[in-house]
Amino acid sequence: MICKQECITEITRDEIHRIQLEKLNIVLKREKEREGFYRDLPERLESLTDLRSLPFTTETDLARDGGRMLLCSQGKIQKVISEQTSGTTGAGKRVFYTEGDCEHTIELFMAGLGEFIYPGSITMVAMPFSGSFGLGELIAEAIRRLGAKPLSTGTGRTYGELNRILEEEQPDTYVGMPTALLSMLRMCGKGSIKRALVSGDACPQTVMKAIEEILETRLWPHYGSREMGLGGAICCTAHDGMHMRENHCITEIIDENGNVLPDGEWGELVITTIGMEAQPLIRYRTGDWTRIIPGRCLCGSETKRLDFVKRMDPLGSIREMDELLFEIPELIDYCVKIVDGKKKITALFTSDNGEERIRSVLEEKDIRSWNCRKVKWEDLALYPGKRVTRQ
Repeated sequence: MICKQECITEITRDEIHRIQLEKLNIVLKREKEREGFYRDLPERLESLTDLRSLPFTTETDLARDGGRMLLCSQGKIQKVISEQTSGTTGAGKRVFYTEGDCEHTIELFMAGLGEFIYPGSITMVAMPFSGSFGLGELIAEAIRRLGAKPLSTGTGRTYGELNRILEEEQPDTYVGMPTALLSMLRMCGKGSIKRALVSGDACPQTVMKAIEEILETRLWPHYGSREMGLGGAICCTAHDGMHMRENHCITEIIDENGNVLPDGEWGELVITTIGMEAQPLIRYRTGDWTRIIPGRCLCGSETKRLDFVKRMDPLGSIREMDELLFEIPELIDYCVKIVDGKKKITALFTSDNGEERIRSVLEEKDIRSWNCRKVKWEDLALYPGKRVTRQ
């Protein structure tokens, strides 16, 4: 994909660095010319190492000054995303996209989906559909360009509706959030589904293992965020990390003091979105915890790879809760509300002893109340996009 987009014949680290520095300097020049949010930064850097001298951009900056970060006219904006996702805290952020930004995202989705979607296949897209250039629509368009058929399933379906789709449409592929997939599989069975790409939320090892056991195949994890244009890193056939879209995004990992860490060290992911037309971000602190896997991938690609990603969430780790609770095979879905520091848990089970099963894995001192019951076909998933909330 990078070779085609950048008109090069081979991807090497030197070539990637050249492309990144060139695009970064273009962004810095645009900022100076338009007197944008980053107008006080240097107009040009001599090396990528110099990037470390620039200040970070935070979620607070984006929430407060997102409009000032635009580097194009309002007339070129095709999509604005401001909703929050699972684990996201604080004020809402508005991220803007041009048609070109959306096209780049479609191309990334095609690269990731093209590893296992073939002409004639039927793909269940269980992501939000929010009109033209929405996430679901962009995924569906990528599937169509691959010669396959997308099923615009969306989110917010009852288990009965999901079961009907599986029986009547016979999809062979699933694209959606990992816990939503496991919930559907445990309630409805796998039906005709043979493979799945999971994104939109962290995928704990417990959840991944359970899904792979049901589907009897490897999962294809994807990492993205609205700040990087929805698509950021994709899994390859080696299934050893997610390859970053390095001609679009410069990746750093930092410690709690803001120091850049070497490959292999765990820390906070920082991105510089040199490929975004509407709203490029410089050294944006994502609040996501991961590492860059050292060395070259077995697939032969030289691009950097992210390991698993989880949210650095002050409400408590969603991933850790998922790791514990989805070990319970009867659990279909759950959500948590934090009230005065205590958890209120609502959960759906295939059995009648749900509360007993949860008590066996959680510290009761942290629990304020339970609401565990047997799942029904008319039930909606409890997790439309934000599992842990605070009141």
